[in-house]
Amino acid sequence: MDFTGRQISEDLEKPVCINLNAEKHEKLSFTGYAPVKWRIICLWILTVLTVGLIRLVFYWKPDWSLKFTHSIVALSDAKNMLIKVIRRFFKHEKVKFIWDTESLKFSKVKWLKKDVKCSEFYDLKPIKPIETIERQKLFGINAIDVHVTPIFKLFYTQIFNPFYVFQIFSVILWYNDEYYYYATCIILISAISIIAFIRQTRQIERRLKNMISPMSVVTVCRGDDIQFQEVMSDDLVPGDIIEIPKGGFIVPCDAVLLNGNCIVNESMLTGESVPVMKTPLPNLNSQSFNMKDHSKHALFSGTKVVQARYFCEGKVRAVVLKTGFSTMKGKLIRSIMFPKPINFKFTQDSFKFVGFLAILAACGMIFTLVIMIRRGETVKRTILRTLDLITIVIPPALPAALTIGISFAQSRLKKFNIFCISPTNINMSGSVDCCCFDKTGTLTEDGMDLKGVLPCKNSKFSPTLHHTPSSLERSPLLSALATCHSLTIINKELCGDPMDLKMFESIKWDLEEVGEDNEKYDMLVPTIVKPRATDKEAKDEYNDTPYEIGIVRQMVFSSRLQRMSVVTRTLGENHFNLFTKGSPEMLYSLCNVKSLPQDFYDILYFYTKRGYRVLALGYKDLGRMSYVKVQKCAREDMEKDLHFLGFLIMENRLKIETEEVIRELQFANFKTLMITGDNMLTALSVARDCSMISDLDEVYMVHVTDFNGDVKVELAPIDENKEENKDQIISNLRKNVRLAITGKSWNLARIYCPELLDSVCVRGVVFARMLPEQKVEVIETLQKLDYYVSMCGDGANDSSALKMAHAGISLSEGAEASVAAPFTSREMNIKCVPNVIKQGRAALVTSFGIFKFMACYSLTQFTSVTILYWIGANFSDFQFLYIDLGLLTTLSITYGYTKAYTALVREKPDISLFALTPILSIVVQIIVIISTQILVWFYIKGQPWFTAYKFQDEADYVCDENTAVFLISSFQYVSSAIVFSKSRPFRQPIYTNYIFVTNILLVLALNAFFTLFPPKSVQEFMGLQIPPTLSFRFLYVGIALASFLLCYLLEAFVVNSELLCKRIEKKVEEKLSKPTEYTIVENKFDKELKKLPLSTDTLVNVLNSELSTRQRHASNFSSERSESYRYAVEREKFTVDVIDSRIDSTLL
Repeated sequence: MDFTGRQISEDLEKPVCINLNAEKHEKLSFTGYAPVKWRIICLWILTVLTVGLIRLVFYWKPDWSLKFTHSIVALSDAKNMLIKVIRRFFKHEKVKFIWDTESLKFSKVKWLKKDVKCSEFYDLKPIKPIETIERQKLFGINAIDVHVTPIFKLFYTQIFNPFYVFQIFSVILWYNDEYYYYATCIILISAISIIAFIRQTRQIERRLKNMISPMSVVTVCRGDDIQFQEVMSDDLVPGDIIEIPKGGFIVPCDAVLLNGNCIVNESMLTGESVPVMKTPLPNLNSQSFNMKDHSKHALFSGTKVVQARYFCEGKVRAVVLKTGFSTMKGKLIRSIMFPKPINFKFTQDSFKFVGFLAILAACGMIFTLVIMIRRGETVKRTILRTLDLITIVIPPALPAALTIGISFAQSRLKKFNIFCISPTNINMSGSVDCCCFDKTGTLTEDGMDLKGVLPCKNSKFSPTLHHTPSSLERSPLLSALATCHSLTIINKELCGDPMDLKMFESIKWDLEEVGEDNEKYDMLVPTIVKPRATDKEAKDEYNDTPYEIGIVRQMVFSSRLQRMSVVTRTLGENHFNLFTKGSPEMLYSLCNVKSLPQDFYDILYFYTKRGYRVLALGYKDLGRMSYVKVQKCAREDMEKDLHFLGFLIMENRLKIETEEVIRELQFANFKTLMITGDNMLTALSVARDCSMISDLDEVYMVHVTDFNGDVKVELAPIDENKEENKDQIISNLRKNVRLAITGKSWNLARIYCPELLDSVCVRGVVFARMLPEQKVEVIETLQKLDYYVSMCGDGANDSSALKMAHAGISLSEGAEASVAAPFTSREMNIKCVPNVIKQGRAALVTSFGIFKFMACYSLTQFTSVTILYWIGANFSDFQFLYIDLGLLTTLSITYGYTKAYTALVREKPDISLFALTPILSIVVQIIVIISTQILVWFYIKGQPWFTAYKFQDEADYVCDENTAVFLISSFQYVSSAIVFSKSRPFRQPIYTNYIFVTNILLVLALNAFFTLFPPKSVQEFMGLQIPPTLSFRFLYVGIALASFLLCYLLEAFVVNSELLCKRIEKKVEEKLSKPTEYTIVENKFDKELKKLPLSTDTLVNVLNSELSTRQRHASNFSSERSESYRYAVEREKFTVDVIDSRIDSTLL
């Protein structure tokens, strides 16, 4: 590159900019610098004064070093240059951002533009070689690069970590002060710590790397000749058309399916162990592609295609959408590599407390400096003693000590088959006060028992329930039960959704896929269902044609659409039929009004109120529609004007553990709620069965409607046994009111009255018909209200909510640790929730205790050293060694072995170090410790055998003062460990921690040995001068015992007193601390209710009071459908009459 001519500027102030790569929008900025001698001399002077610290800063910031020692000159005179790359793109956390000239901001690199029509994917042509190279430059290679960092690089990074820089500073200081043994031990401990860190980091990186699928060979269509060729998976780019092989296949990218069906195992991403069906994207110009809406047509990176089925065109093809870290799996890997910052109050307070210790160290340094100068000490000794105080006040082992409780909690969780991929979430799980649950597969059994089928003929329900659907006569209802599912055969076994399996098995039919698993797929109909060979229905009653139904097209279940559909053709017939299965509310809106029974919602209410899961079935004759049109027609155009066939009634039993766990959580004052995609009344019934709703609770439904631009918020009781009057409703709302809301009402409230959502979340117990994104919104709202939220779920619909929660727990049998959530339980029940909370509480209390112990250790040693500095003495090398290694290190480690308490209690652990209780606890202990040391200090001076210390040699600190302070403080460290070892109600009693008790007994024995009967050799080794009388030695032990008893009594009966400190703390918090958001909402809600006149209309106005005038959506219903829909909503939401006697006894 030429830097001469016009590119060279003589302007000393402005850098020269040169185009580097016009296509990549890159430029180089050159600034010339020349060294300045006087600046370099100043740098060396500062280097000496700061003991090399400024050099370390300049190592981290080399441009600062250049600017400090050089001046800007013309490039022709420059000795050094500062080169900066000016780019219009950058990478952040593995994602590439590029400058958008239209919006004038950086945005993620995307292949798909907005409003891409689904039909455009079918018009794509194979990518040419030149275009492939360009896209690889833009999007990068298709690889999720998780490198195992080299050992040397990890070591190098750790050495320059501020914590280890402080360690190096301390070791250099100690070696200069001739503390050889202690400094050497610290080096060994630091080396062990670094080795352990490197080992753990590489293990995590290897584990993460093992989650990444290796490169594979992929068949892709490229070039002008439109030929399929084999390439490596990392060469794929967005827009490539790939072939999905017939057998097992790990998807290397995110892609959208163009033809054929795929059975995919997505457990690695979602935790859902049941394989799901993926169908081709609709070839429609009227639909815009959206990943959320079309996820059932997408294959995600890292998932496994168990089986690919193709017909007609011969190959299963898909278009690559995203590659590398932009894929769904890439996002999850990035969330592990770059976890979101956790603003946990305990962590924030711990940094503040370290800052306080730093201020204390500065004060101690000034005190020491004054004493040393007044005593006329040498400059070296003054500097050493002054700087040494920093290493005493701020314990270098503090960060490592705080992780002990978390490490032990993580290992104990594994014993419960609970695996954690984010240890930082363990402490946070100890603060959880709100527990959210999915319903199906979490609170209830994953599988369902078929209760029966309730047919509908001539717009009337059958008077009796068919408990054995196999006895049904040949009819559209029987055909719907036989075909409307997503079952498939894998390894000669019928697999699919458990509910679909129960439904299909109940009719005793057989399912065949043309060819055995993966053979002979070039057929019109891939799946055929037919009665068993021995069945009389196996042949048509009028001829010998076999009675077989072919499934021509599957439109898989969508939680947004709340339905699935299939298009079928019966052998011997010349027309297609459509069968739809879904939520009753959705089917009601899709069915022809004339086919709907008048008591539709009465019957639905009857079954859902009793906890049954009810699905509606619909049917439509598509006539002589061509096969091509059947495949390309939009499902919305087919799924309308259906004929209602009846209800499929399933019994979803509670898991055995569910009620016990919910009762345990509620007894401990946890807020429990259910977030489900199921029907409202079914969810309410399950909530009552598992005691989430007690007998004393009154449940009211928040109902938000938007008809003809008129938005209303109504509160209605849900009770089938009585009709409440207005006065009774108001009275109940002032007592134990619980709220319930559906996804539709939630969405309208979010748009028109978002203030209402806070009250709904504070008083809410059931959130029904919620979409996956709405589950996330509920979690976010709870977190904004200052709740610490856990979420427990088992399926794909919960994965986003699990990641959002403070403690997300995925139930997954397949994977040891799914990336769908911070916690993964291999036991498929909710007992994992209290287990995680118990271990989290124990870890949090352990961290609190260790922090207070370390703080007291620092302040105790600071007091001891300050006293000894007063006379010019200090602890000997081996005394420091014994305190820091023999006492501090061993007690900190064994402290964390105490297990979690067996029961959950109503009391919550502290999460703030600056609350009254922890501050008072530390202050009281320090006052006793300082007072005891000062008392002993003055007391020994009055003894006849006392000899005042006179400085002779820095290595010789043997004196009565040193011995007294060392022996008393040694007992005080043990005392602090015992006093701060909190047991009930969050940890088991201290005596259950055998290792900790053994450690205490051992160090107490050593302390007593050093105090009472140390041999001469031990005294010389430790630098002790023991009192000549045995009685005075026992006095040391007595003083230490009295100090311990005083500390323990003050901690137990003053600091932790419910009548004294706890009550004062509560009053202080009420006056000084800001109340939680959910408390404010709760109080506001109660106050508004108390002002209400006894009128239902006024009650509605209260909840609607904060509605401002907003633009209302116009209704899209026809007049006939609008009236029917209003009738349906009224029947579903507000029916409180007793079910008519004519359907009371016969239905069950």
